[in-house]
Amino acid sequence: MTVRLRAHHLLCVLTYVGRGYSPAFTRNMTAIARRLAGGEPALIVEGADDICRPPDAAPQDHCDGPGVLERDAHARARIEALLRRPLAPGDRIVLDGPTLARLRAAFTAGDLRPACGGCEWQQLCGEVAATGYQQALLPAR
Repeated sequence: MTVRLRAHHLLCVLTYVGRGYSPAFTRNMTAIARRLAGGEPALIVEGADDICRPPDAAPQDHCDGPGVLERDAHARARIEALLRRPLAPGDRIVLDGPTLARLRAAFTAGDLRPACGGCEWQQLCGEVAATGYQQALLPAR
């Protein structure tokens, strides 16, 4: 199986600590973080993904809001540059130890954060990064 993720959600899972827009969102996001932590690959999609539109729940309004497509484009470009590989819809990525470490180091340094512009979770994500991702559900491997 694979987790369908839009590009900016690759950044969200780096700092996810079990908080979200609603209890249903949090349950779904926690399950996705556990799947990714177990080595399940992410399939990059354009638009709504398994976080936005879980199979057994109503769509999440935040995924269709203004700026989300731009956030995806910024995240994709920055992650591609960092990892030196394409990250187009249909590509797969595994958040293994080295990849997760590179993404988190770049996020902590601020290299990926411009893709987070306008996100209401920016402050929380910054706090998680500042504490070394200790509370993040996606563990370093």
